Amino acid sequence: MTELALGASSAAYGICVFGSRPTVVPSTTLPSDAGLDEGDPMYQPKMSSRLGAEAMGTFWLVFVACGTAIFNGKVITQALSDTTPVQIGVGRLGIALAFGLVVMVMIYAVGHVSGGHFNPAVTIGLAISKRFDWSDVLPYLAAQVVGGLLAGAALAGLVSSRGLPVTDNLAANGYGDASPDGFGLGAVLIVEALMTAFFVYVFLGSTKDDAPKGFAPLAIGFALTAAHLVAIPVSNASINPARSTAVAFFNGGDAPAQLWAFWVAPIVGGLIAGATYAWITGDDRRHMDVDGSTSDVDNAELDEAGRPVLDR
Repeated sequence: MTELALGASSAAYGICVFGSRPTVVPSTTLPSDAGLDEGDPMYQPKMSSRLGAEAMGTFWLVFVACGTAIFNGKVITQALSDTTPVQIGVGRLGIALAFGLVVMVMIYAVGHVSGGHFNPAVTIGLAISKRFDWSDVLPYLAAQVVGGLLAGAALAGLVSSRGLPVTDNLAANGYGDASPDGFGLGAVLIVEALMTAFFVYVFLGSTKDDAPKGFAPLAIGFALTAAHLVAIPVSNASINPARSTAVAFFNGGDAPAQLWAFWVAPIVGGLIAGATYAWITGDDRRHMDVDGSTSDVDNAELDEAGRPVLDR
């Protein structure tokens, strides 16, 4: 089995990703030739743009991070003058860093469009904390899963192109015999829920208007790296149902039958974090959606009357 070892948006990123609850802007305030200045409104981006960003971010997460685990996690070589095998792969630390770095980079890249979730557990955690609309949850989850599956298919194709078996070689998550260090179901559920909960806590805490500007992606990326350092030996580190789904069916073996655990545990963790963050910290930020924003009125979501929807 290949050992592996994973998704905010608004002003807290320093790139304008969350704002107050969307409202409809009166048409009289929207001159088409107006220039952008500090007083210009920010709009909620079109759903198609937001879903495209989520799919793209999740694709890159799975392709790069899982690809690191598959192709560079453990590489054995030897020098011509020495027959002693040498490990030149990145190992578990490198894999954990790959997951954190990819999420950090993609939040900087497209977090201002969609909120930079790239993870169903994050989306659901934000919704339960009232920082993301429940009506948008299913479309986001669908985009994340589709993006992940496309990356999983690409990775399976690369492995096959080398004439290698795909089964049990795609960094799938698992428990029991499918766990890197043989951990059972109970341990896997606890670790996955706990790591995801604290990851979502960091997500919620760093995407606030009074958080250090521009540093949220760094905090989120490093939090994910830290979570992977614990979870890789236990379950190959899911912390993201879309990441697990992306490779499970291509990987085969026990992965498809065990996939349920890597939806249940991370989502439970996300729900716990979303439901308790404000209670634990006393910091209620329900008015700050983590769903993207844009200054381009042509890319704004429209209400039923065809008017652009404000994001602040």
